[in-house]
Amino acid sequence: MRHGFANKKLNRTSEHRKALLKNMLNSLIKYEQITTTLPKAKFLKPQADKIITLGKKENLHTTKMLMRKLQNINSANKVKKTLSKRYQKRNGGYTRIVKAGFRYGDNAPMAVIEFVDRDKQAKKIDKKKREIKKDQKEEKKLATA
Repeated sequence: MRHGFANKKLNRTSEHRKALLKNMLNSLIKYEQITTTLPKAKFLKPQADKIITLGKKENLHTTKMLMRKLQNINSANKVKKTLSKRYQKRNGGYTRIVKAGFRYGDNAPMAVIEFVDRDKQAKKIDKKKREIKKDQKEEKKLATA
């Protein structure tokens, strides 16, 4: 029987699981939509909802708790300033999981986890960096040829 076992272990050690959760939370807050496997998305959803609820409270203790969970000042600021204001009138259910088929290599079930009223421009934050790297690679190819 599984009495008292709240979370899935995802076949990882506890340190790896905590790091995975922290990184996925930071990515979800930054881009407001990420694609991952279905079990990871189901593992992330309650934690993301708790982070938004925590950001709605305006005091020093909740800010410190956000920093402890996220360990990223940019993510904590976005939660406090942007996301908490966006979901002020909503009482939970800030994220949704949409099934996205199966991964080609190992047939793992994939899912998209996103904020309900997300900003569609947030997905393009790092676009310029990618274009710069692509241009640098093309220049290297031309230089070696």
